[in-house]
Parts: sequence; C-alpha cells; structure tokens
Amino acid sequence: MLSQSQQIFERIKKSGRILISFGRNWDSDALASALALYLFLRQLGKNVTLTAEKKLNAEKLCAFLPSCNAIENTIKNRRQFVISLKTDKAKVGQVKYVKNDNALDFIITPKEGFFSPTDVSARAGDYGYDLIIIAGTPDIEALGGIYTANPEFFYQVPVVNIDCHSANEEYGQINLVDITAVATAEIVFNLLCDYDRSVIDEDIATCLLFGLIAETRNFKTQNITPQSLSVASQLMAMGGRREEIANRLYRSRPLAVLKLWGRILARLNEAVSGKLVWSVLTRADFEKTGAGEDDIAEAIDELIISLPEAKTVIIFYETASAESTQMIISAVKNINVLMLAKEYAPIGSASLATAGSPLPLAEAEKEVIAAIKDKMEKMPI
Repeated sequence: MLSQSQQIFERIKKSGRILISFGRNWDSDALASALALYLFLRQLGKNVTLTAEKKLNAEKLCAFLPSCNAIENTIKNRRQFVISLKTDKAKVGQVKYVKNDNALDFIITPKEGFFSPTDVSARAGDYGYDLIIIAGTPDIEALGGIYTANPEFFYQVPVVNIDCHSANEEYGQINLVDITAVATAEIVFNLLCDYDRSVIDEDIATCLLFGLIAETRNFKTQNITPQSLSVASQLMAMGGRREEIANRLYRSRPLAVLKLWGRILARLNEAVSGKLVWSVLTRADFEKTGAGEDDIAEAIDELIISLPEAKTVIIFYETASAESTQMIISAVKNINVLMLAKEYAPIGSASLATAGSPLPLAEAEKEVIAAIKDKMEKMPI
C-alpha cells in the first residue's frame, strides 16, 4: 500500500494542470506552504496556478516571499465548453465567429453539402485543472469566495489537503494532516524530503522557514518541539533567509501600524486570569492612525509574544457604518477558535478567524466576552 506521500506524488505525476489554494485570511503559514509547493511543482515542469480570495497587498509583510506576486484571486479556465458539429454529411470550408452584445455566433461555411441545426450539439468539457492542493486550511469553506463561486469544481476535481490543525475536516481525497506538527510548513518540508531533499532550494527553504517562524512567533510559542527546531535548522542550512524573515516580520513596522498598536494597548483588557485578552478599535482609530483592518493581525501576534499567559486574543473593531462589529480572534493550538466563537459564524482557521456581530461595538464587546469567558473558564487550560 502506498504511503500518503507516495499517493500525493503519484497524483502529481499524472496531473497536467494543478491548482494550489489556501484560506481567505492569508494565514502566514498556509501562504508560505502554498508558495513552497508552487515553487516545487514549477521545478517539476508542471502547469500550476496559485490562488487565494484576496489580492496581495504590496505592503503585507509576506510580500517579499518568492513568487508571492503570482497569486491570483480568481480561478480561470475552470471548465471547457465544447460545441460539436457533425461532418458526415457536409465538409467544413471556413469557420468564423462574431461576438455580439449577449451572444457569440459561429459562422461555418460548408465546402460541400449542407449543415442543419440537428448537426450541432454542446456539452461541458473537461475541467481546466485535474488536481487541487489546499494548504493550511481546516475546512474547504475557509477558502472563501474561491470555493463558494466554484463548489462543483471542488467536488469534481481530486483534492489533496495538507494541514496541521486538529480541527481539519479531512475534506480531500488525500488528507496529509499531522496535528503533531507545529506548522503546515513543517509537513510540507517532510513531504518534499520524501521526494528528494535536493529540490529544496533557497527560495523554497525561505518560504518554509517563514511559515515556521510566523506560526511560532519566532520560536517563542509553547508548542515548539525538537522536531520543529530541527526542521528550522535544516531549512537555514539549505539557504533559508532567517535574517531577512526576522527583519520583515519583527523589525520593520510602518508608523501608522505602530500608532494603531498604541491604541490597542491603551484599551487592553483581560479575564480568566489573563488567559483571555481583548481590545477595541473605533473607526476614528483607523482614520487618525492611517492604518487599516489588515494591520490588526500583526498586533495580535505581538500580544501573544508579549503575553505568554494569553491563550485567546480578540480585537473588536467597528464596521464602516458603526452599527455592527467585526472581530479578529486568535488562539493557541489547543483552543479551536472556530468552536470557541461558533455563534458568530467565524471564518478562518482553528488558530485565527474573523467573525461578526450585528451589535454596536460596546454591546458586541460585552456579549462576546461574556460568552467566550464562560467557555474558557470550563476549559482545562
């Protein structure tokens, strides 16, 4: 019987066009793992596309990673549409087409004989891809619009699911899920080593090292294992650019982001003996600092590093109308954010998700904190 790694490589070998995707929240580990797989498949000469729901923000800390600008935010060439014309009674002389406002007309001039409407038929052809690889994404709905706009595509094309989260729903035909790994990047490293260590060049090593460093907050989280440290050491020996990664992730911050962090710190609250930490942001905070909603996740990372006793961190912020509230929730590995905040329809991964409340900021903060505090007090943490 083939191992999971062997099954994956057999599927890759037989595939002509491969799609790689990851969650809509741009989790750093998932992104880095997807990029490493993309670079690996390009080395093999495969026709591969990398896609995610959101477009890359050039100011994102991950924007320096190799091939990050190759990420597309739509799936193109999903499926062919085939129009057939019987030629047993007539021969084709010339084919033209004319595009009108709402129609595409094909004009076929016979060389001899005649065509009739019954000679024409149409059918759905093959899908534009014959394999999908999804990295660091616990459930397929977490892909966001990439999935919801193309559900049939994901059900008809084989899926390889690679992840480290215990909440993974094993939605693929092949599920390489290892909950003992601290990051999906660690799993991808082992997968590529099973193929041939020599394929891990400096760019692939940098992507995987980025995923490990981001997921472990520069090796400061409590779930670090000897195996993950060994993987990091090997990646650096293979050319992984740790200094550049550290500079990008932890030593380079725009002034607007630092101002936003200051407002978050000024309103910091805690409960459950410091295991639950949260803060709030108004629309005025974004306007006055010049920072955006995408900058909040970085602040959460810093809080988790600075407050090792914190198990769950929540940042509440007003929507544009100020009539409802959004929140970003992050948790350590043994707490599943998707279950912790399930009443608020969270979208993301088990460790980082966004959610919403129809209530104004102050009311939402009060309700959500009460609910999550109650759950965390019952947890063995």
